[in-house]
Amino acid sequence: MIDTHCHLTDIRLLDQIDAVMQRAAGAGVTQIMTIGTHPADWPACVDMCRKWSNVRAAVGVHPNYCQEAELTDLARLGEFLKEPGVLAVGEMGLDYFHQDAPRDRQAEFFRAQLTIARDMGRPAVIHCRQATDDTLAIMKEFADVPAVFHCFTGSLAEVKKIVAAGYYVGFTGVVTYKNAPEVRDSAAYVPEDRILVETDAPYLSPEPMRRQKINEPSLVMHTAAMVAKVRGVSVEELDRITTGNARRLFGWN
Repeated sequence: MIDTHCHLTDIRLLDQIDAVMQRAAGAGVTQIMTIGTHPADWPACVDMCRKWSNVRAAVGVHPNYCQEAELTDLARLGEFLKEPGVLAVGEMGLDYFHQDAPRDRQAEFFRAQLTIARDMGRPAVIHCRQATDDTLAIMKEFADVPAVFHCFTGSLAEVKKIVAAGYYVGFTGVVTYKNAPEVRDSAAYVPEDRILVETDAPYLSPEPMRRQKINEPSLVMHTAAMVAKVRGVSVEELDRITTGNARRLFGWN
């Protein structure tokens, strides 16, 4: 199983990284994608890839952090993308829920990072919260950039728009929550060749481990079990599907 989105460089995981990686291996999670969200985070992501042969990374500026960064910081992305372990750009996108940064600044950083992804032939990892239409409108300008909408928590109508545009969709522990029936409907709807599973660790621990406040890659198996259930397949089959999708999207050999 591949956990396609987590934050191993978050201090809550980094402080216990050896144990985190051991538990992941013990649970059957053989590969992990760690995500950089701020320029200060990028070197640590590269270090993680160098230390662990089964870890790959994406680096970018999260929309909620773009007020803490400058567009000139993005010029450094090219150097990080030359690292063999860095496979994608992101996470990037639009967040209209938290509104930590003005929408026009979010859009400016989003377009700039999509330009880099296009120019360097890399996929994008998309953060989209309460901004599906605007996110898709911007991405339409970069139709040749493959991407995953990570941590999907929207409506069935929204996931249909994302799928129609040709993108991948990643599901987290939210799919296991009792108050998220539409997320489960969306997980059942996404075509076989476009679905991924992830933790977004250390956030969003799945049921029945929700009381474990620090999520980690080993717990992606609970998310996978729920996604498999709503799709009517075995966990082993879902593993085969999502692993193949992740390798195709990210070019992970």
